[in-house]
Amino acid sequence: MKGITEVVWHGRGGQGAVTAAKLLAEAALREGRNVQAFPEFGAERAGAPVRSFTRISESPITIHCSITAPDYIVVLDPTLLDAVDITEGMKPDSKIIINTVNSPKDERAALGINGGKIFTVDATSISVAKLGRNIPNMPMVGALLKATGVVKLESLIEIFKEDFAKKFTPEVIKGDLEAIEQAYKEVKAE
Repeated sequence: MKGITEVVWHGRGGQGAVTAAKLLAEAALREGRNVQAFPEFGAERAGAPVRSFTRISESPITIHCSITAPDYIVVLDPTLLDAVDITEGMKPDSKIIINTVNSPKDERAALGINGGKIFTVDATSISVAKLGRNIPNMPMVGALLKATGVVKLESLIEIFKEDFAKKFTPEVIKGDLEAIEQAYKEVKAE
């Protein structure tokens, strides 16, 4: 549909793909846009492949279905590249943001695609350094924002602080915010 930005998040249960989709939607809502964010679960257990979706629009969103032709594809876990067809429904100008140590050029070759644009960031290392564990969702949100400009970094940071201030310790909040900002700075484009 015209005028709607659609994001598909690929992750594994426990990596925060659902939280990332919702946080992005809330940041866009803060900027005055219409949004949808919803998950699609399979086996519903830690480690199982999970997809989550975000829609953002300037006008009301009247569709209520999974996203089949995403503008942006975010891959939180690089092992999914061999397990799931992350390019399903990809448009010629879609952008893919992958959590990997590989370069965008190497990922393009591995995926065997010609169109679109590929971005990479080592969100795993960032999350381990900043949080002490591998939860790559917040660094991947930062990378998505830098790669796409779909919402302002400031909007995301504000809504993150509001949503999670009561749920997490100040140390965890600080670590997540640092992870978002580091990935925003370090994302590589082809």
